[in-house]
Amino acid sequence: MSNQPRDWDKELAAIDKVIARAPAEGGAAPPPASRPVAAVTVSRKAVFTTWLRVGLAIVLAAAMTQWPYPNGCGLNLFIYLGAVAGVVVAGLWSTITSWYRRLGLAHTLSVLVTLWGLVLAAREILPRVGYAKVALRWLCP
Repeated sequence: MSNQPRDWDKELAAIDKVIARAPAEGGAAPPPASRPVAAVTVSRKAVFTTWLRVGLAIVLAAAMTQWPYPNGCGLNLFIYLGAVAGVVVAGLWSTITSWYRRLGLAHTLSVLVTLWGLVLAAREILPRVGYAKVALRWLCP
């Protein structure tokens, strides 16, 4: 390296000349930062249906805390796990639609519903696969 200071005006002028010589159309694409971001337009019906899905998922997730049947083992356990799978599917369904329609609060609630469903599933499955201290059975004796 030389000990002389750089002449930034000359270097920037050379860069400007190179940019000016670049083809305007059909050449290289402009850098990503200069591309305009397309605005997402969402109809009122789409917003309503997304919130309807989120609301149904929330109601289903809340209703799982009031499950009226014993779910310790056997057929009742499998029915309960099917309902828990329904919570996860409803959460994922509303998560995907709220993501595509750019509805932040709806997306956050949908992710929370999905996580709640996974917690409910883990609470029943992990003791039966040997992860917890107390081992539970899948089928009733």
